[in-house]
Amino acid sequence: MGMSTTDQPWGCPNSSSNRTSKPSRNSSSHPRAPLEVVSSAQANFLRHFKRFDTVEDFSDHHYVSNGNASKQHSKTWVKKVQVDWKIFLENNLPETIFVRTCESRMDLMRAVIIGAEGTPYHDGLFFFDIHFPDNYPSVPPMVHYHSGGLRINPNLYTSGKVCLSLLGTWNGNTREQWLPRESTMLQLLVSIQALILNQKPYFNEPSYEQGRLRAWGKGAWAPGPKQFLTKIRTKGTPSGEAYSKVYSENVYILSLRTMVYGMRKPPKHFEEFVRSHYFERAHDIVKASNAYIEGAPVGSLVKGTSQGGSMQFRNEVAVFMKTVVDEFVKLGVNELEDILEPPPVIHTNTSR
Repeated sequence: MGMSTTDQPWGCPNSSSNRTSKPSRNSSSHPRAPLEVVSSAQANFLRHFKRFDTVEDFSDHHYVSNGNASKQHSKTWVKKVQVDWKIFLENNLPETIFVRTCESRMDLMRAVIIGAEGTPYHDGLFFFDIHFPDNYPSVPPMVHYHSGGLRINPNLYTSGKVCLSLLGTWNGNTREQWLPRESTMLQLLVSIQALILNQKPYFNEPSYEQGRLRAWGKGAWAPGPKQFLTKIRTKGTPSGEAYSKVYSENVYILSLRTMVYGMRKPPKHFEEFVRSHYFERAHDIVKASNAYIEGAPVGSLVKGTSQGGSMQFRNEVAVFMKTVVDEFVKLGVNELEDILEPPPVIHTNTSR
């Protein structure tokens, strides 16, 4: 990407991508010219950052030891990988997915997915390393999630394992499995975004332990036989939605931790992207977190609803956002400390 140290966007002290130039005073009665919109260096960088591109090396790739540059692949393998590349090059990638491949190691790929609005993953960056084995496309690719040791989803393990029918790592119906002649990398990445990083990830949870379901992240357990638990955790039921709400609160806290992990240790070839992304999204992230601190449910900016966040969640957001803001400030983002909401006040009834 060829940027010098002085050109790196995170070195710019501006904290907004839409600053306007200050108009000069003019006593003339003529109409004023429209204000010029000045984009930040970070916004300009993101605007020109290609959704798909090739890089020279992947020395930090999770699967780098699974092959080498001189390895010969079958014609079928090469053709399929080139087809995947062509699909990406034809601008079929969504605006929230970016991919890098390596010409000398065609078996390696790296992708980042931006968390969607309305989910507990909003504004976050989630990285995946992909490897095409020798018998690809007869078998699906191998995918490793950059977890940072955080379990942000039932389908994303701290080890980096991605649990998805399309990958053959979870038993789904036939229509959801990898089809060598039909399935593509684009389909896989979009599936991860839509089926895993979704609005209510709690309902991705497939596991039961000894007939009891764990309320993930809170250490609570729901008693009763498996059949009863299947009913209470069903989407749309009061109990199921209550479990989902607690789950999403935990996910948002872990998503904030993932942001910090990514800013401190960005994957290779995405360093500038990570810093520029969070520079531009910093105020939105603080705004959303402030709304959660004030009682809005996760994924919404509606304050004071009856389905608002728990007091424990609101306190955890307020406390950890101090760490997040510290990282934003290191990127050059200004005017954040003063707008961050303090922890909510817990009113206790002292009357007898």
